[in-house]
This record gives sequence, C-alpha cells and structure tokens, in this order.
Amino acid sequence: MTGTELTVWIISGLLAVGVGWSRYARYTTREKMLREFIAMDPERREKVLSRLQPKLEMEMREELMKRLPSIPNR
Repeated sequence: MTGTELTVWIISGLLAVGVGWSRYARYTTREKMLREFIAMDPERREKVLSRLQPKLEMEMREELMKRLPSIPNR
C-alpha cells in the first residue's frame, strides 16, 4: 500500500464520518424542533411554522400529522 492510497483512504474515511455526523446532527435538531412544536399551543405553533422556509415547513407539518393526527394541514 502506497502513501497515496493511504492518504486517499484516510480522507475518504474522514469525509464519511463528517457526512454521518452532519446527518445525525440534522436528525437530532429536527427531533428537538418537533418536540417543541408538539408542546406549543396551536396558535403559536402555526405562527412559528409560517415563518419557516417552505420546504422545512412542509416537512415539519408532515411529521406533526404523523405524530398528532389532530393537527390540521393548510
């Protein structure tokens, strides 16, 4: 095994760890946001959801509908 191959493998491993870590961090952040939305009163939840980016808003609404079927969809 040459030094170049070893370097490529190390860099690939670091990239894989970085991608995995960022996905984990994103997942935990979304779960935290979702728990906070569930705990909010409906009026405040709608106000906060309307301020999010449209794509994130739809993802949060879909997750809320899965967990709380009584949440209306706009």
